[in-house]
Amino acid sequence: MQFSRHLVISLLLGVSVHTSSAQQPKILVFSKTEGGYRHTSIEAGKIMFINTAKQYGIAADTTEDATWFTPAKLSQYKTLVFLSTRGNVLDSTQQLALMDYIHTGGGFVGIHAATTTEYEWPWYNRLAGAWFDGHPEPQQALYRVTDKNFPATNHLPDTFRHYDEVYNFKSVQDSLHYLITVEENSYSGGKMGSPHPVCWYREFEGGRSFYIGLGHFEKDYEDPFFLSIVWKGIQWAMQLK
Repeated sequence: MQFSRHLVISLLLGVSVHTSSAQQPKILVFSKTEGGYRHTSIEAGKIMFINTAKQYGIAADTTEDATWFTPAKLSQYKTLVFLSTRGNVLDSTQQLALMDYIHTGGGFVGIHAATTTEYEWPWYNRLAGAWFDGHPEPQQALYRVTDKNFPATNHLPDTFRHYDEVYNFKSVQDSLHYLITVEENSYSGGKMGSPHPVCWYREFEGGRSFYIGLGHFEKDYEDPFFLSIVWKGIQWAMQLK
């Protein structure tokens, strides 16, 4: 993929990039991180969203500026994508704006480290569905598709192997609909037993929430298999499917 120098510099600086027209539904890709490890794949993910969105009839803006979280600004988006966010990224006013957004029918899509976010805010745990609880070294594992009646997984094989960082989770919400699980006997370091979910969805307080735990590597954001799951999940969260 070829990208303009202006686009790459804007993304690296965390500047919101506006690529939409008035006719297209829009998503906001939010990738702010606070403290600890920051995924190098974030930049690849932002570039992918901006360049790929139009293929789905969608426009994508990106930002790492949490002041974007106001009712007025969020209201222009059909879904918010938390792309490997980390830490306490929203203040109390911004948290209220996110809650209002979901309560008025907005969508939420969490990718990979989105579950390492806002550990001190229980409502976010309910929105995202779980919190991160460590991981072994990246390795190949066997994944099982547990629900093929959902747009993001209805095109997938029953099982597949994938090399990634396999997250363990805690505070897993009871009302999640699991879409993909990982077989812990196919890799080392799993500690959740069976089932061990890695992708799920739920209707939540007036909005929709979708999460996928895969997506650690930059190469994932050029992988048609992974991206098909992400984009179909986004379309569902946007209530386009």
